[in-house]
Amino acid sequence: MNQIIDVAKKAGILDTELEPYGNDKAKVSLDVLKRLKHEKEGYLILVTAINPTPAGEGKTTISIGLAQGLNEIGEKPILALREPSLGPVFGLKGGATGGGESIIIPEEAINLHFTGDLHAITAAHNLLSAVIDNHIYQGNELRIKRVVWKRALDMNDRALRKIETTTRKDGFMITAASEIMAILALAKDLEDLKYRINHILVAYDEDKKALFVKDIGCADAMVLLLKEAIKPNLVQTIDGVPAFVHAGPFANIAHGCNSINATKMALKLGDYAITEAGFGADLGMEKFLNLKVPHLPKSPDLVVLVATIRALKSHGQSMDYHKEDLEALKRGMPHLEKHIENIENFGLNYVIALNHFSEDSQAEVKYMKKWAKDNGHQLAFADGFIHGAKGMVELANLVKEEVKKPSNFKSTYEQSLSTKEKIEKVATSIYGAASVSFSKRAFEQLKSYEEQGWVLPVCMAKTHLSLSGDKKMIGRPKNFILEISSIKPSLGAGFFVALTKGIMTMPGLNKEPRALKMKVDQNGELI
Repeated sequence: MNQIIDVAKKAGILDTELEPYGNDKAKVSLDVLKRLKHEKEGYLILVTAINPTPAGEGKTTISIGLAQGLNEIGEKPILALREPSLGPVFGLKGGATGGGESIIIPEEAINLHFTGDLHAITAAHNLLSAVIDNHIYQGNELRIKRVVWKRALDMNDRALRKIETTTRKDGFMITAASEIMAILALAKDLEDLKYRINHILVAYDEDKKALFVKDIGCADAMVLLLKEAIKPNLVQTIDGVPAFVHAGPFANIAHGCNSINATKMALKLGDYAITEAGFGADLGMEKFLNLKVPHLPKSPDLVVLVATIRALKSHGQSMDYHKEDLEALKRGMPHLEKHIENIENFGLNYVIALNHFSEDSQAEVKYMKKWAKDNGHQLAFADGFIHGAKGMVELANLVKEEVKKPSNFKSTYEQSLSTKEKIEKVATSIYGAASVSFSKRAFEQLKSYEEQGWVLPVCMAKTHLSLSGDKKMIGRPKNFILEISSIKPSLGAGFFVALTKGIMTMPGLNKEPRALKMKVDQNGELI
């Protein structure tokens, strides 16, 4: 492992802009962006994926591997990834540092407490809850009638979805779904952070008037907790490629992208800025393009669409996607084709990264390569898990070639459309829904927000396992109705969160969580 000061030097970060956390990780001052304000940006590469199996398909591994591969062929790449949440780390999916020979290090530190960002976000979120409840207890000068701000915890714990305190009925969401997380990922500096926090909707008074943090008065205290967390974190790949890892909103219940500051730094410091968007392209990519790109200096120059044979077989209704099943693979191809259509509808260029698993048969790999050639798709075999940088050279060379081609980016919807119309646009054009059904509660919320004059883009919260809102509808579902149960305003973040039927903002642990399988040695190191 290289010293973090050497990694920073390789990236072009000055000693005065670096705040080391030990020898292997560091915070980077936002002064970097001021210094490089007039420097040209590198290419922006967005890594996304098809809808995964429950275990995931290695999108982060491919992102890391692509950076390794570009470095291997003599280019200057820099990664910009999300921070892991403790929920998945101890639950089903595990950490978010890649796998095999395509990883970012120090793995355990990144997956657990890292530089304390998620703890700071949790603390700021719950400070607001405490101040609201104290205000009510101390006489309720604002005449608060209904509080809409839940508490947060960075853990999967379904028992906390609904609670009752001595003050009121309440509940918890996971920190990755917190509006504070979304705000941290989108805020450009401390002034912007404070402005956004002040505009968080927290409650309604007895006259149904909206109340905000600026009415409660604790924005400065919250910024104080977050003043270090807003700075991007610098680590490295296993072979020394610089990597920013900063902010971690989930893509199924939040906006699924790392911070704009980390992405901007990668663009200014690297010739290639490689970033990812969570889960499938229907979730993370859509949100990256409709919610994050407006805050960036440019749209992606290229999309890398990660696909795996096992996921395609799963979408083709394979009885066991770990075994060869050519017919199931063929049945699953329309799912991949839909994601390609979506990328093309955004006006972007793409390549397909076929993430290789040892269980893939030669016949299945041969079929995928022939399918791509016959249909005019650029596909590269990606084997970073086993071979690291050398296993990613094919993809790196393809990306280097395709990234130079011009694109014509366009959003899914015009901002002038109503919230209802924006939701319908995403549901029909991205997911392939026939129509959208809004619950009575959602309709009432929409009416209320329109009366307030709130016009914002939408952040969809739905299952990551299907293009639809039903995880059982695999493949390329058609003629389905997307059901919207409620719509939550995240005014500080700058969007509405539309929750589909059955979505939970506080996940639960699976039957056999990873926490039960973890073993440590006498030094507290994972075995």
